Amino acid sequence: MSVALIVGAGDYIGAAIARKLAAEGMTVCMGRRNGDKLAPLVDEISASGGVAHAFTMDARDEDSTLSVFDRIEKEIGPLDLVIFNVGGNVRFPIRETTSRVFRKVWEMACFAGFLTGREAARHMVPRGRGCIFFTGASASMRGNAGFGAFAAGKSGLRALAQSMAKELGPEGIHVAHLVIDAGVDTGFVRDLLRQGGTDPDSLPPDTLLNPQSVANAYWQLYQQPRDAWSFEMDLRPYAERW
Repeated sequence: MSVALIVGAGDYIGAAIARKLAAEGMTVCMGRRNGDKLAPLVDEISASGGVAHAFTMDARDEDSTLSVFDRIEKEIGPLDLVIFNVGGNVRFPIRETTSRVFRKVWEMACFAGFLTGREAARHMVPRGRGCIFFTGASASMRGNAGFGAFAAGKSGLRALAQSMAKELGPEGIHVAHLVIDAGVDTGFVRDLLRQGGTDPDSLPPDTLLNPQSVANAYWQLYQQPRDAWSFEMDLRPYAERW
């Protein structure tokens, strides 16, 4: 059975990816800072006939990242797919962005992606196969007012992914970057809409991106034959202005 690791297995996109991969027959490993919060999802996947494992993991910490990769490789099996899905989206005017905030966002959005990508490559390259995917955002492609820290982190992650794709592709490793250029239907986005005076339930259908659609896109990337690998895929609802 193929083994996947989702780093940043949150309640929405990460959970949807886990459900999709498990439904397709993969053994799913999930890492987040509070691994105990994954227990309900592990139970749900197990009840549906899938196989899932939860890990407490601080993706910004090198020792924590190395430990999780080593445990999976030794105790569960060789990793075929690693998805880095850590966010870090915050909004601060540049004059109110502290060095602590900027550093933390960069560590979450970029540095943690480096640690995850490096360790995935170390295990996959000797086998000559594997997929390493990174979740990006609108900020990966362009900065916007109030999102200096997030844009710096996510654009750095995209550059890292591109460098890795060029380096590791000839080694048989598929590296891809998924640009989510949209508001995703999560509790966080719904709260932001309400704060801005918009009732999210009043929006036309499919205005927000369904986390399951993100999961389906990752599965499509995973299934690509190596004579037709994509480095980048962008997702946005039909009504999104870009």
